[in-house]
Amino acid sequence: MPVLHRTMKFTFSRGGDLLGNLYGYIRVSTQEQNTIRQEVLMQALDVEQVFIDRMSGKNLARPELQKLLAFVRTGDCVIVESISRFARNTRDLLELIERLQSKQVQFVSKKEAIDTTTPTGKFMLTVFGAVAELEREYILQRQREGIAIAKENGVYKGRKPIVCAGFDSVLMLWRRREITAVEAQKRLGLSPSTFYRKVREYEKQIGKEEET
Repeated sequence: MPVLHRTMKFTFSRGGDLLGNLYGYIRVSTQEQNTIRQEVLMQALDVEQVFIDRMSGKNLARPELQKLLAFVRTGDCVIVESISRFARNTRDLLELIERLQSKQVQFVSKKEAIDTTTPTGKFMLTVFGAVAELEREYILQRQREGIAIAKENGVYKGRKPIVCAGFDSVLMLWRRREITAVEAQKRLGLSPSTFYRKVREYEKQIGKEEET
């Protein structure tokens, strides 16, 4: 997406009227997930620049998020598709909003129609953040209960292993430093986390075979 260097007046809600630049933040949980839906929204809103993280939102240690927080200036606005893309728990969400507000930067969540320039928007932000965290806890609880029941019935098999053709040969090239880790991941079609997990599994398996 091209970066447009200009100043625009952005009005999102009845109370939100700031003079500044509009920046978008996009997040998906893994390298395999696509960002098309969120990018379409950002294009429709004609944002100045988009910051994209492809990783879990479990904490604030996200490279592009941190770049965004350092980049925005007084009068700017940060927009996301939904609260869950920005933060996964109320504590992180409120910390991010506080950091933006300390720089006099507006925050907008399109799905929830939240605009932090209004008292109502600030209140709704806290409410939606709490609801989002509660829903996630319910989902995790149901998953744990389902796994427990499956284990009791002897039908739980855990995560399905990812099969990678040519993993051994690619791993050998990487170990010899003939290719980079990025190139190895690209050849195998794996995300960084999956690649290194499989390397650990492979090394563990080799170690067991050497002991026998």
